[in-house]
Amino acid sequence: MKNLVHPIATITTTSGLTGDVRLRPLSRYFDDYIEGKQLMLGFSPDTSEDVRLEIVTGMGKKRRFKFEGVDTVSDAEKIVGQTIFIEASREDQINMIGKDLLGYEVFAESGDLVGILKDVMWLPHSDVYVITNGGKEFLIPVIPEVVKGINHEQGVIVISPMEGLLD
Repeated sequence: MKNLVHPIATITTTSGLTGDVRLRPLSRYFDDYIEGKQLMLGFSPDTSEDVRLEIVTGMGKKRRFKFEGVDTVSDAEKIVGQTIFIEASREDQINMIGKDLLGYEVFAESGDLVGILKDVMWLPHSDVYVITNGGKEFLIPVIPEVVKGINHEQGVIVISPMEGLLD
């Protein structure tokens, strides 16, 4: 199976004189992937090229990121506006919250249609699927006890709803 590509950050501005840049995270899993993983940089996944993170300085929102081969302000200005992508296996946690899931049909393990996935909300404790069916809206926590599987080829999510979750 082919790995899925996800955007995890956008380069927003240069910072300093040595080619450092600032990033805007696009995924709650940004910190899990930005360091120590293979990164790709470009305007789209198809046109992106491999890039290596050299060093991260600062803390929190003041972090600065330095990529190999980007050594001057001029070099950094050339990559502002580009997106950082990662490749993740189908089983990876980031695939459970990607916007590419929107429109998937959601079924209970019993085979009953629950509805269509309309949104993914990133909440502090856990992510939540917003599923609609007619005039009803269900909020389903994205946790292993509830989300049992995702079939990307068929556009289907299978859940095991806890008692009262679909009332």
